[in-house]
Amino acid sequence: MAIADIGRKDLVWTFAATFFKIGAGVLLFPFILRMLPSETVGIWTIFTTITLLSSLFDFGFNDSFARNVAYVFSGVKELKKQGFESVEESDDINVDYGLLKSTIRSMRFFYSRVSLALFFVLITVGTWYIHTLVQDYSGNRWDVYISWIILCSINCYNLYTLYYEGLLTGRGFVKRHNQILLLGNVLYLGFAVLLLSCGLGLVAVVSSQAVSVLVIRVLSHRAFYTKEVKEGLGLCAGDNYRKVLEAVAPNAVKLGLTGLGGFIINRAGTFIGSLYVSLDDMASYGISLQLIVVVSRMANVLTKVYLPKVYQWRVQNRVSDIRRMFHITSGFILLMFISSGVVIVCCGNWALSLMQSNTPLLPAGLISLMIVQTYLETNHVNAAEFLLSSNEVPFFRASLISAAGVLLFLFVFVAWLDMGVLGMILAPTLVQLSYQNWKWPMMVSKQLKGA
Repeated sequence: MAIADIGRKDLVWTFAATFFKIGAGVLLFPFILRMLPSETVGIWTIFTTITLLSSLFDFGFNDSFARNVAYVFSGVKELKKQGFESVEESDDINVDYGLLKSTIRSMRFFYSRVSLALFFVLITVGTWYIHTLVQDYSGNRWDVYISWIILCSINCYNLYTLYYEGLLTGRGFVKRHNQILLLGNVLYLGFAVLLLSCGLGLVAVVSSQAVSVLVIRVLSHRAFYTKEVKEGLGLCAGDNYRKVLEAVAPNAVKLGLTGLGGFIINRAGTFIGSLYVSLDDMASYGISLQLIVVVSRMANVLTKVYLPKVYQWRVQNRVSDIRRMFHITSGFILLMFISSGVVIVCCGNWALSLMQSNTPLLPAGLISLMIVQTYLETNHVNAAEFLLSSNEVPFFRASLISAAGVLLFLFVFVAWLDMGVLGMILAPTLVQLSYQNWKWPMMVSKQLKGA
């Protein structure tokens, strides 16, 4: 048994699932913008950012676990802290079920603890932050508080069961995983529309998220634990889970620090801006960012689909295949941003006016700047994914230094110079242009050159 074959059907299902996963918020715009006041849309924007912040508690372990699961299903018998064990290319790969079971146990051990840590942070610091925000809120504060409790609970459960994503993607079950995601997000969209129509406000949105997460996790468990996998795991003890954690942890921590840096670079503006910019402006910034994030995630679909194969090609030393895929994904990202960016700039506010939205997008100049900044970010993250396939993390220090630079620029532009939303966009743009936007694409090109 080896990593499942990946083809066009996997790509199609990934496109559909990614669109609904990231675009569900956009598809809800006609309902959210018409049924919720601008202030509440601003709170919703902050909720989405807190959800992203919660995902940082994964600290890079999910990608590291997925990569190592892929190594196991490629025939590797030992997991290393750096680099990888090379294997011969073969159609008949024997999976080490003892190593797989140890890996699964290490995933459960890790996520049970970080989910408890997340719950503590959300229920204390998070509750204080939300309480501070709603002091000037003119709507129903209890609606916000109830929504917050539901959001805390579902975020913690989602983190606790996150290892299912690593198992499915590492195994190469790309199509099955995305079919499950698609169903879950269709349910989210349907329940959200229904509950919003019943006048439940923010509670409608977060309750629908809860339904979606529960369905996705139940189906993911059934998809991974096939009869063959159950039989293989049943014959093994899986007692070396601490050894697996020791092998996975160094690069996972580096990825976690990179993720923290990336979050600060891309999302700190929402937290800092909310203290100095009106909720109405934050609402326009929030929905503009949501649209561009959809473009970014859709542009990254091709990379995510083929990453399990890239991991397998690494241990099989098929560098020419990796180079070809890197060029294809880079071109795809550029094409997606050019085509989608033109549509957003030219037609975005017109579409919102048809929806009778109470909240417009940002002006064309600001959106164009956001699109360029996000393209450069997505492009260098794509390059980093290919560097990471060799089980090396050369970019974590640069990410932290860039994050510190963004925080500094945000306070200068937004708090000191009172540049508002323009300052929120300029800070990450200038910092990332100075190093990361060009460094990692250049490094991976040199690494794969001549293969």
